[in-house]
Amino acid sequence: MKSFTAVLLAGALLALTPFAGMAGDEPSGFLQVTGPCRLEFPRDHSPHPGFRTEWWYYTGNLKSETGRHFGYQLTFFRYQLTPFGGTAEWPDPPSAWRTRQLYIAHAAVSDISAKRHLQAERVGRDALGIAGWLQYGPDVTLYHRGWSVVIFPNAHKLSAHGEDFSFTLALKPSKPPSRHGINGYSRKGSTPERASCYYSYSRMETTGTITVGGKEMPVKGVSWMDHEFSTAPLEPGIQGWDWFSIQLADKSEFMIYLLRQEGGGLNPASSGSYIDSQGFLRHLDRSYFEVSVLDSWKSKISGAVYPSRWQIKIPLLGIDVVVTSNLPDQEMRTTESTGVTYWEGSVSAKGTKGGSPIEGQGYVELTGYAGTFSALK
Repeated sequence: MKSFTAVLLAGALLALTPFAGMAGDEPSGFLQVTGPCRLEFPRDHSPHPGFRTEWWYYTGNLKSETGRHFGYQLTFFRYQLTPFGGTAEWPDPPSAWRTRQLYIAHAAVSDISAKRHLQAERVGRDALGIAGWLQYGPDVTLYHRGWSVVIFPNAHKLSAHGEDFSFTLALKPSKPPSRHGINGYSRKGSTPERASCYYSYSRMETTGTITVGGKEMPVKGVSWMDHEFSTAPLEPGIQGWDWFSIQLADKSEFMIYLLRQEGGGLNPASSGSYIDSQGFLRHLDRSYFEVSVLDSWKSKISGAVYPSRWQIKIPLLGIDVVVTSNLPDQEMRTTESTGVTYWEGSVSAKGTKGGSPIEGQGYVELTGYAGTFSALK
């Protein structure tokens, strides 16, 4: 998933739109996800205007020719400010700056070997060529002031840069897209509309270059891609979420998200998916897995205390692994776009599967530790 970070972003952005009123108000006039998503590809790689929030999320673990380890993130968020219709309040003729769509993008490189985390962000209107999307046949391009994601039917190309890093990557899916939940309909709460349409490419062979400190390095490795769209905010009482995407050495993967309740405990909608080496997906409801926190890390900047090491058990599949952050400080501080602080970072996994030793790698997202989601209530 990514992430429900886009939901979090929606809460932060609601202050920008008079339509929304109080963040957490039930949305009116937007399309709702209430049942089967009927995802088709390549059609559904494209944006879905009419739904309030949407995101395309890429993470991966890469190595240079000398073995230097990098994690990376690139996420594009689309946020619709107002539903379609109701243009009476617009000036006549409307300003060229006027738009219903806002695009936000976050990029980061975790230089594991050098123990540093580099990040950058973008925020802009879908107007005057600042940010937005284009489509030529089945090919979709998302762009934002020099950053881009290009989705072809059988390949993805990513490009982003910050003050002290850049990357250009080519990703090739090793498996078909995995539809989470019930054929892509992923519940996030107790009522039907508290849900999203959600799919992933859980294993993408990746090549390209990363530049850090003025040095360009060829890299290769494995990436993960999420695409998700929705409208409804999270249920009141959810403090944040922990999201795991783990790619095991036997070419299987699992994804788990934990919706943390205020006062402790997990929302029953917490769930996950297991994708076997052939690409077949098994839905994991809350009763299928156990996640225990083994260690933590405190940010010197935000003061937030994040879990940094976990034991994850999926007894039905014989999985018992310890997941450890590869770099403690992978905190994303998005003061120039949303003001939201969260942890998004590269992790490693080690343990057993079916009684045999196994290792893996992946990414974890942690939200709600640097402040509760009061904006979403």
